[in-house]
Amino acid sequence: MPPVPEDLAALPYAHLLTPHDVGSALSPEERYDTVHFDHAPFEDDNAAGAHFLECAVTDSSFTAVNLRRARFNDVWLQGTRFVGARLTETNWLDSWADSCALAGVEAFGSGLRRVVFRRCKFDSVNLRTASLREVTFEDCVLRDVDFGGAKLTDVSFPGSSLERLRLGQATLKNMDLRGAVKLDLADGYDSLRGAIIGTDQLLELAPALASTLGITVT
Repeated sequence: MPPVPEDLAALPYAHLLTPHDVGSALSPEERYDTVHFDHAPFEDDNAAGAHFLECAVTDSSFTAVNLRRARFNDVWLQGTRFVGARLTETNWLDSWADSCALAGVEAFGSGLRRVVFRRCKFDSVNLRTASLREVTFEDCVLRDVDFGGAKLTDVSFPGSSLERLRLGQATLKNMDLRGAVKLDLADGYDSLRGAIIGTDQLLELAPALASTLGITVT
């Protein structure tokens, strides 16, 4: 996947973007094509089933916004916050998020493919039963993120801090944890099959792994 575009000018569709009317609410099932949402404060809007195609979202906020089953294709987000937003069963493809924050977000059952999160913060985000494929979390903080029952394939965490991560009943394939600067699991040690970890990480996880497997170390 290409590197995260550093600014709007780097987007291949930058010259096609049209500004969103700040103050206008989002609408359900609406198609937003090559729209630039800048400093847009959305709150309690209903945008369920909306389709965002080749859009840019900068310095905006989505507070308690319903985006259930929305689709995000070739979307670039920077400096944007999602607080208490409903992102359940959303679909993300070929998208980038830079310096964004998600807190108290429900995103279970979502599908993410070829998505890059860079310098983002995730706090109490529910990604249970989600499907992540070719997703990168670069220099991110994931705190109390729940991947319970999720499928994670070719997912990596270079430079990221994982705190109280939940992996119960998750299915991992080529999930590369070696680049994580902190690896702290709240549960799901028995779901680490399919993960790639470093020697130092293995030593740190050894006591919890032994306990999970019923091994007594004396």
